[in-house]
Amino acid sequence: MRYLLLALMAAAAYLYAQYNDLHALSFISKGIPVILLILWLREAPASLYRRWISIGLLFSLAGDLLLDWPDDLFVFGLSAFLIAHLAYLSAYIIDCKRPAWLALLVALLTGGGMFAIVSIYNLGPLLIPVGCYALVISIMLWRALARLTQPGISVRSAQLAAGGAALFVLSDGMIAINRFVWPFEASTFTIITTYWLGQWGIAASAFSQATERPDNPS
Repeated sequence: MRYLLLALMAAAAYLYAQYNDLHALSFISKGIPVILLILWLREAPASLYRRWISIGLLFSLAGDLLLDWPDDLFVFGLSAFLIAHLAYLSAYIIDCKRPAWLALLVALLTGGGMFAIVSIYNLGPLLIPVGCYALVISIMLWRALARLTQPGISVRSAQLAAGGAALFVLSDGMIAINRFVWPFEASTFTIITTYWLGQWGIAASAFSQATERPDNPS
């Protein structure tokens, strides 16, 4: 509970700073909710799944800071989040390797649709990096959705991971639309809140993962 309260305070500080052009406070407070998620995650049962989620959160934190850096480090921030998605993908594959074709179709339509929308506009040298990113988040979402029907995984863990992955993808999509297609007024609030809720769902999925596995150090 203490981590949740501190995270809410940091989130409020970030939003206040954003709407009042307090750049220093914005930069300092943005990453605190994710730092608190990393600390909170240490209370989950030790497992390879938890380790990969922790790695994903660490690279997400790096992405947060890079995207808010005074210089334009968008490509570096994109790369950090790309690694974060690969880490989450690695966690999901531990539990479930079945094809889950319907989940694959949903994920490809989601990621492909997002890329199709932004690629209409002139991405220039960012076309290939953004395309690779869209592919990776589609695969990550696929494996998260695949866990929903995998025997041996707790329903709570599967739902939290799938919901968190979907919110993370939604946040990424809104970032792309706001940056490349159509800047919208509510972007600051909607992008960051869906992102934080998505990260919380992904982290929370480690607390009720399911049955013990050979890769679980405990």
